[in-house]
This record gives sequence, structure tokens and C-alpha cells, in this order.
Amino acid sequence: MLPLPVSLSGRRSISRHSLRPSHRSTKDVLLSRARVTNLGFLLLAAVTALSLLANLSHYFTSSSSISRFLDSEQPSSILATLQRDPSLAAVNHLIIVPGHAVWKGTDPKLRLYDEEWILEPYQRGGGRTSAFYKHIATGADLAEEDTKSLLVFSGGQTRQTSSTTEAESYMRLALSSGILPPAAPPGTPPSPPLRATTEDHALDSFQNLLFSIARFHEYTGHYPERITVVGYEMKRQRFTELHRAALRWPRDRFHYIGIDAAGEELAKAQEGERLNGYLPYTLDVYGCHDLLLSKRRARNPFTRYHSYYTSAPELVPLFEWCPGSADGGQTMMFKGPLPWDHLR
Repeated sequence: MLPLPVSLSGRRSISRHSLRPSHRSTKDVLLSRARVTNLGFLLLAAVTALSLLANLSHYFTSSSSISRFLDSEQPSSILATLQRDPSLAAVNHLIIVPGHAVWKGTDPKLRLYDEEWILEPYQRGGGRTSAFYKHIATGADLAEEDTKSLLVFSGGQTRQTSSTTEAESYMRLALSSGILPPAAPPGTPPSPPLRATTEDHALDSFQNLLFSIARFHEYTGHYPERITVVGYEMKRQRFTELHRAALRWPRDRFHYIGIDAAGEELAKAQEGERLNGYLPYTLDVYGCHDLLLSKRRARNPFTRYHSYYTSAPELVPLFEWCPGSADGGQTMMFKGPLPWDHLR
């Protein structure tokens, strides 16, 4: 016989619900008054994690994209249009003539008249146009003396009243004046390419130097071993001490020829160069912040940009180098590899 059940009489009855463990949803727990701070913390943590993942993804994707770009060949559609003369393989000396204005004339005999040029107000008078032509002529003389040189006139489409670049106008003046060295002695077939060209994108002196190196590579297929710049004497320190150093170009392979305007108020011009050129670049070595950046924008009224990402891909990291406070300041030098490191 089975034992009789124990009587629960006189005792507090136990319901089936009281025997079940207490189950509350995660939502209820998080939304309870005591857990609100936990919910906020979790939400903030989630947002922070997602932001971190997004930034890491962007960083590695960008780095990978640049790496793939540098490792890739130049587009075949572009290469198919190029035919470099074999004689360019021996060219190793880059001669740069930075542009300062646009020559709009057609008669080289009138080249010294201000009306033949598109000038800034401060450039009028003082013999500046004479200095421009002396820069051009000196560059042409150097190119004629050195058969392993390439003369590059550098300067972008900086004037809103003209569709011509500074470089193109300098080249046109040199050609119409008959001062460029001939491609080859008369009667020598076939004629090699002209050892003079233009760099049509630079917006300031730093870009005159950097972009001319890139243009040399675009034109010849290799980088130069020596550089000579023909410009204002008052800008010598800007080029030799600041721009050259910013590109880590070897000092013993860099030469500067300075020619100032004969009739200009030299002391006033030198002070203007110190305040508006040299000193700003000592604070912003690559010219990519504030004052110097605003100058580049003002000199680019037609929204032009260069082709050297494709034709000189080894320089892409240098093109993009713009140090800020996170890098140690705006004077932090570029540390990456450069095609001319072996020249040191």
C-alpha cells in the first residue's frame, strides 16, 4: 500500500509560479531604473568599437590601395600613346626655369614691355620682365652647353584672364626668340626630340621643384641625377635651404643660378621675399597649410591637377605628405624612400 500524502494543512500554500525561477528579459533588466547607466555605457562602447573598426578598415584599405597602385604598371592606354626617343636615356641633368608670369605677346622684340605680359600689380615696373627673359635665356644656354640636360619651364595656369600656363608662355617666347638649342645639328637624320619641355601644374616654388622632377621622369622615363634651377637671386635660400632639403635632394647635386631684376628696388624685394616666401616655408615646409595653401588655391582658378600620380607613382607618398601636429609639427620631414636616395 502506498503511503498517504503529507498533509499541507495549516501551512502556507506554495503555488506553481513560486516554484519557477524568476525569468526577466534582457530588455527589462537594461531598462530597469538601476540599469539605465549600464545601457548607456554599452551603447557608447558599441559606437566606439564600430568607429574604431571603420577607421582601421579605412587605414588598411587606403594603405593597401596605395601599395597596389605603386606596384601596378602604368595604364596601357596611356603607354600606347608614348614613343620616347632612345637618346633620352642619356639625359640626366634637369634644368628648371620657374615661371613668374604669362607672356601674352606674339613679337619677341616687344618682350620687355609690361603690356606684353599678364602681371600682378607688384610686378609692374622695376625691370621684372627683363629678369624673366634672362631666366629663360640662361636656361636655354645651359641646355645648349650640356647635351645630357633637359630644360623644363615650370608654372601652371595661374591667371584667370588667360588659358595659357606660365610654362607654356615661357616656352613659346623661347621658341619664337630662336634661343632654344636645336634638336640636332643641321642635316643629321633622324632628328632627336627637343631637349626642352613644360611642366604645366606647379602653383608655387616648392611645386616648381617637385613637379619638374616628376615631369623629367614623365618625359624621359627615369629620374635626374643633377638639378640646376635658374631664378631670382633673392629666392636662392628658399630653394637651396628649404625646398631642396624638404625633398632630401643631395646638396652636391643641386645648383642654383640667381638673376634679379636690374632696375628693381632690391632691398624692398628682398624683404618681401623674406616675409612672404622664406619665413612661411620655414614654418610650413611642404606648403600645405594655412597661408601657403591659400596661395595655391588662389593660383588655381581653373581647378587643374597634375598627371604625376600616374607618370611618377614612386612619388605618390611624397605628393601626399603634409605633416601636422600629430606628426611632430609642420616642419616634420618626409621619411619614406625616394628614387634619388642612391645618389647620396
